[in-house]
Amino acid sequence: MQVDEPVQEIVQYIEAGRDRFIADLKEWLAIPSVSGDPAYATEVRRSAEWLADYLRGQGFPTVEIWDTPGLPAVYGEWPAADPSAPTVLIYGHHDVQPVEPLDEWDTAPFEPVEDGDRLIGRGSSDDKGQVFFHTLGIRAGLAASGAGAPPVTIKLLVEGEEESGSVHFAGLLRERRERLGCDAVVISDTTMWAADVPSMCTGMRGLTEAEVTLRGPSSDLHSGSFGGAVPNPLHAMAALMAALHDADGRVTLPGFYDDVVPLSDEERALFAKLPFDEEEWLRTAGGSRAPYGEKGYTTLERVWARPTAEINGMWGGHTGPGGKTIVPREAHAKISFRLVAGQDPAKVQQAFRDWVAANTPHGVEAEVHIPGGGVRPCFSPIDSPGVKAARRAMERAFGREVLFTREGGSGPEADLADILDAPLIFVAVGLDDDRIHAPNEKVEIPLLLKGAEAAAYLWEELATALR
Repeated sequence: MQVDEPVQEIVQYIEAGRDRFIADLKEWLAIPSVSGDPAYATEVRRSAEWLADYLRGQGFPTVEIWDTPGLPAVYGEWPAADPSAPTVLIYGHHDVQPVEPLDEWDTAPFEPVEDGDRLIGRGSSDDKGQVFFHTLGIRAGLAASGAGAPPVTIKLLVEGEEESGSVHFAGLLRERRERLGCDAVVISDTTMWAADVPSMCTGMRGLTEAEVTLRGPSSDLHSGSFGGAVPNPLHAMAALMAALHDADGRVTLPGFYDDVVPLSDEERALFAKLPFDEEEWLRTAGGSRAPYGEKGYTTLERVWARPTAEINGMWGGHTGPGGKTIVPREAHAKISFRLVAGQDPAKVQQAFRDWVAANTPHGVEAEVHIPGGGVRPCFSPIDSPGVKAARRAMERAFGREVLFTREGGSGPEADLADILDAPLIFVAVGLDDDRIHAPNEKVEIPLLLKGAEAAAYLWEELATALR
């Protein structure tokens, strides 16, 4: 098959720039931008300043450091030559996770090293490496086209607090909404199925949590004198938690599924194409002995596209050595809900409060504590123009069919979509075995280069698709 000249030039540019690209990335990775530890605040700022200087050197006409009440973000903008061209925002983050336990690292976490095709160091995959491939992709596309500006206006927003909860991110988006206006948001902070099975994420689950306390008598009681004659809060809690699911594994909160966006037949068929080995997956799930969950769905569908309620802990009464024959005065449980496209954490929180109130037995007092507003889910339909364009770009780079996944984790993506009123497009080349958040984090260098190639194609694809 003959490769057209612009594509060949893009590939050659990326290959020629490989060593310089990796050397620059190593320099950035060496900055310990740990956002969760206040002791590293100056390093997070140094990381932002390094990136800002780098983007200026790459040709971005506008580069700014945006301060927040916490840690800084970096903003870059490169206008298209055509003022009517679409605008695309790239989102990523330059902060990283803590590195402990240090004794489990084979190399110094902030002294990145190459090991064959792997680059090892904190942030190599999550997310500095995946932010960085866009810079190479932009330059490759410009070199191949001979143009002085990209075919779409590119805006780049690189957050400094993602690994510590994006506490100030929504406020930053609202404050800078006009500057950040765009037709789509490209997210490069997820993973592919495998190096030889390229895929695109189309959604991330949301999250909300709750703690329930049930109170009975004002003090622990002698079980011989009072047992069986007064309500036992632990009995009540066990019954309450058991009632959270029905026999088919469905959550019993009234209205819990009302807003869920159902899986399409096409999505289910594409999920089924993934080479998923359930027995191997169970081994990675702590040696779990069998799959479990909502009836009528596969394991991948349950993890990616169906909402859940999990009992994270239950306690109360005597838990120390030996016996203590009591009716305990109170019982406690922690519950988390993973939410999917269409669900609102606030509605689920209220539904849970109402359900607990309706199902607490007479003589027991219930208190529900909900910490915060939760995290909203996000979703990108696979038939949307942006996702279809990105899939074409990925397939051009990888030379094979690109499948779809979703992810069970949660981030600030829903805020980006809602506040900026723009659809999300996930283009990323990380892998599940990159050990993100763990010792010996790594990224596959050939995949970073493929990411750059896909990014080079992406802008011309979106220039047409988003008009």
